[in-house]
Formats: sequence, C-alpha cells, structure tokens
Amino acid sequence: MKCENAQQNILLAQYGELPDELHFALEQHLNLCEECRREWNAMLALQEELAAVPMVEPSPNLLASSRMRLDEALDMMPERSVGQRFWGNAFRWLGFMQGAPALTTLLVGVGFLGGNFVARYQAAREPKLPSPMILSSPNGGTIASVSGIVQTPNSDVVQVKYNRVVPEMVQGSLDDPQIRQLLMLGTQLAENNEVHATSVSLMADACRTTHNCVDGADGASELRTALLTELRYDKSSAVRLKALNGLQPYVGEDEQVRDAVLDALMRDKSADVRSQAVSMLQPVEGDSSVRQVLRTVSSQDANPAIRNASFQVLQGAADIE
Repeated sequence: MKCENAQQNILLAQYGELPDELHFALEQHLNLCEECRREWNAMLALQEELAAVPMVEPSPNLLASSRMRLDEALDMMPERSVGQRFWGNAFRWLGFMQGAPALTTLLVGVGFLGGNFVARYQAAREPKLPSPMILSSPNGGTIASVSGIVQTPNSDVVQVKYNRVVPEMVQGSLDDPQIRQLLMLGTQLAENNEVHATSVSLMADACRTTHNCVDGADGASELRTALLTELRYDKSSAVRLKALNGLQPYVGEDEQVRDAVLDALMRDKSADVRSQAVSMLQPVEGDSSVRQVLRTVSSQDANPAIRNASFQVLQGAADIE
C-alpha cells in the first residue's frame, strides 16, 4: 500500500468507514511507515481533544440574525434562467415526494415490480447452463477439476486426468516458524470462529509464555503485528482479550503495543478488555501519554469500575513523580 492510499484509509478508519478487507493492509503499512504512523497517532490525539471539548449551541439571536441576512441575500438574487428554474422545480418535486410517503412508496413499489418482471423475463430467455457435478474420490480428496480426457484408438478405454483437493496436516511446536506462519494464516483463512479463536490464543501463548515475540526471533515481528491487528479489529471481545494478554510483556518496550493498549482502553466496547488494558498500563504509568489517557478515562468513562481502576493507577503514577 502506498502512502497516498494509506492517508485516505486513515481518515476512513478514524470515522469507521474503512472496509474490513483494507484494515489488515493499513495495519501492515502503519507498522512499516513511520510518517503514516505519526499521522495515525495525530488523528487519534485530535479525536481525543475534540471529544473533550463540549458542544456549543448557537444562541437564538444568532439564528434570527442569520435568517434575516439569508432572506435579504435571496431577495437580491437576479432572476433565474430556464435551466435553473427546471432544476429548482425538480428539487421541489423531490421535496414533495419526501413529504408524501404514501405516493413515494407507491412509485417505489411500481418500479420494483417492473424491474423484477423485466429481470425474470430476461432470465427466462437466457440459455440454461448444466449444473456442476462434484464427485468425491474414495481414496483421496475431493475432485476439483478434470484436466484432460483421451480415448485409446480402436477401443473403449478412456483416460481421464483430474486434480484433487487433498487436506494436509502438519505438527510441531510453537517455536517452529512454519507453525507460527500457519497460526497467522488461521486468523485470516479459518473455516469457522472456533479455529480463528484458537489461532489467536496459541499466538498469544507463544508471545506470553515462551516470549517468542522478541526482536530478532524468526517471524516474531509478524506474530506481534498479527496480535495487534486482532486487538484493534476483531469483532469478538474474547478474541481481543486473548490478543491483549499475549501483548502484555511488550507494553513497556514497544511503543506500538502501548499505543494499541491505550486505544483499546479508550475505544473498546468490552468492559473486560478495557479493565485488562488498565492493569497492563501499571508498569508504564509514568509515561505522559499514558497519564493523559488515564486522566480522561478516570473522569469521563461510563463504567465506575474502570474509572476507579484508572484513578488508582494514576495515584501510583503520582507517587512515582
């Protein structure tokens, strides 16, 4: 991903409009590009500042004076041309349609029925293709395709070449780079949620118990990056909590991990994830950015338990100072 695309995706991600398939690519780019990562952190800081500023409603006098100035400006406008009158009538008709829900519903229904009839008519006249047939080999995997058919001359013997989809299995320890690579693939290509959750849990164990995510270890940076992605974007709170636990040993030494934990504390919807994030920040409670987030959470969070836990960590930071 280029930096220009990353800048656009950062804006979309901040407003929750970035498609799910682009989240992982953006995360990978942020881990490699220092400039884009600073832009991401700046956007997070800006949103935190804006969230702390109260919304100010305009005064009635300001609204009244603005309406008067608008009416005067409209009166001074020159007479519209034919094209402007046409578009003005079109927008007024659209406003009338919005104000008449029964008529709008009727027109939408007529359009839907007409389009459905045309689509069915076209589909009925199209030639029908034969339905595919899926065979299973009794001594192997599912037959995926037939690559060639040859009949022996002057006989009824036929040779058929075909390809199979054969499942495979590999076994090894968590220290094996191939096993770690397959675990990361399990977070992206899992057949079901259970396989996905198990992959994240084992990656977290590899980082937490055996400490295999240190810099210089084979595949360690990719493993830690995968856990950061799961923490930020996975929809399951249980999976996010597992990823958070796997990143715990690196809060003090890795700024990216610390930023991800702070972001989880501010934005995660799960109280369990945010409570765990508070406890993980105790070793780095003296950091200025950590104190700033803890102050915000201790005064504004809707959960009393999380507010109290953040306040207790802040007290420990004050003792250090």
